[in-house]
Amino acid sequence: MKGLLAAALAVASVGAQAQQWLPPHTVVHDAIDAQPDVIAARARVDAARAQAGALAAGPHEFVLGAVAQRRTTDELGGRQRFNESEFTLSRAIRLPGKAALDRRIGAVGIDAAELRLDDARHQGARRMLGDWMDWLRAAEHLRTAEAEFRLLDSERNGLAKRVALGDSARKDLDLLDVERAQARARLLAAQAALHSTREAMHSDFPGLPIPATAPAVDPPLDLPETPQVWIDRIIARSHEIGALAADAEQADVRAARARAERIADPTLGFRRLNERGGAESVNGLVFSLPLGGRARNATAQAESAKAAALHGDAAAMRRDITREAVVTVTAAGTLAEQWQAQRAALDASAAALKRVKRGWELGEVAVAEWLLVQRQHGQIAAAEADARASAEQARLRVLVDAHDIWHDE
Repeated sequence: MKGLLAAALAVASVGAQAQQWLPPHTVVHDAIDAQPDVIAARARVDAARAQAGALAAGPHEFVLGAVAQRRTTDELGGRQRFNESEFTLSRAIRLPGKAALDRRIGAVGIDAAELRLDDARHQGARRMLGDWMDWLRAAEHLRTAEAEFRLLDSERNGLAKRVALGDSARKDLDLLDVERAQARARLLAAQAALHSTREAMHSDFPGLPIPATAPAVDPPLDLPETPQVWIDRIIARSHEIGALAADAEQADVRAARARAERIADPTLGFRRLNERGGAESVNGLVFSLPLGGRARNATAQAESAKAAALHGDAAAMRRDITREAVVTVTAAGTLAEQWQAQRAALDASAAALKRVKRGWELGEVAVAEWLLVQRQHGQIAAAEADARASAEQARLRVLVDAHDIWHDE
């Protein structure tokens, strides 16, 4: 019991930590439910329920037949005409066991449709995570570009004053102007990328309120529990596996239904004849039974083969989901390690930049050397921001695939 409580608290903690820079669950839920593929999947659930109702009612209905005719005879030396009629009311009757199979086919069909609805929501959550993290990543790049441009702009103003006073050479200002112009170009590119990711998210999720300013991505957190626990959880909660398993189960029941149909349903009816203008009337019972042949046997064999194929599809899907789960969980750990390496590189670059800049300010280092180190530091800072966002996205992807965030079912 203590172990289960600890696991539940760990998962809850992960979900709470994820909400620091993610939109609220209710907002996400509404935006995902408005997706066209989710709406289509919901309609298919309604269709499956209606189909289940039809299967439960059965394929047979009352059949009313009517015949009106006029009989002409030559009797007693004269021609006689009589109005005659015939009425039949009949209905086929499902044999015992078939109705239960039909109800099971309908119930499993509803299960499959609901699982595909859940999977459509899951795919929507994946798309939202990708769009949201692309936006946050672009915002991190913009913040890095803005910091670099502000620094070079400030240094340029200071150097311009020194050149005016004759304390620095004009060529140093020219080199700094070139670097400042390149930094401005990178800043404009970062602004365009941020705008593009924002518009992409607005296009994919029109109802999602997007903050004016993107939140900063904190250093990625570690996933609690072992990687194998997350892999098993993703596999166990996969809607794709469940939907195909439901399809295979439904195919099994359809095959059983086809085998049962080798003995056809009998038809019972009531028949009334009115002959010779009512002079004669006949009441009777009608019974008919189709005699099954090779077609019914072939249909049963075909349904059994379809069921075997769907079981193979379900096994293949489990294999694919297992592989994807392993890759997803492994990527979360690998990308976190890559971020740590990038963070260490950024710290070392910051220390080196500080020393080189101090040397430039003291006249011990040429401006070109300082600008080179500054440019490299900007590239490393951008790489660190990208690695941080990628590592956090990989961790959140595990939570989404495990249905620990953005899922209600």
